Amino acid sequence: MGAALAGTPETCDTILLGRVTFTEGAGYWPTVANGEDAGFAQWLDKSPKHVVSSTLDSTLLKGDPAAAVKELKAVEGKDLTVAGSPTLVRSPLEQDLLDELVLLIHPVVASEGRKKPFADDARLKKLEPVSAQPTSSGVIIAAHRSVC
Repeated sequence: MGAALAGTPETCDTILLGRVTFTEGAGYWPTVANGEDAGFAQWLDKSPKHVVSSTLDSTLLKGDPAAAVKELKAVEGKDLTVAGSPTLVRSPLEQDLLDELVLLIHPVVASEGRKKPFADDARLKKLEPVSAQPTSSGVIIAAHRSVC
């Protein structure tokens, strides 16, 4: 899976994160010096990160996540990526601000306690498959584009 995601630093230079993903990863990225995750972790550590949270007081994007995505997309540079943060994807997806949605489908069935990336009352959103790549761990990396 790490090898499949290794191209992300070449195409993305800004990361949008929710509070949980940010706080879970902030202590990890700077500590990875060796191994197959080292390059990706260094990219995560050094890339500009914008955190959407209603509870953190550090450098954050304030207000509506969709409006923040619009502003970040207007900045010159590479692509913007959302790392983890499944509930953070809701608003930009609903407002047609995501150019591509990449889902990492893990071979597990989770019951209660997991946040769903899509609300029960979300309107139907048609997606066009772009690619699907299985990994050695059984995860399927599936990319889709919105169909307007």
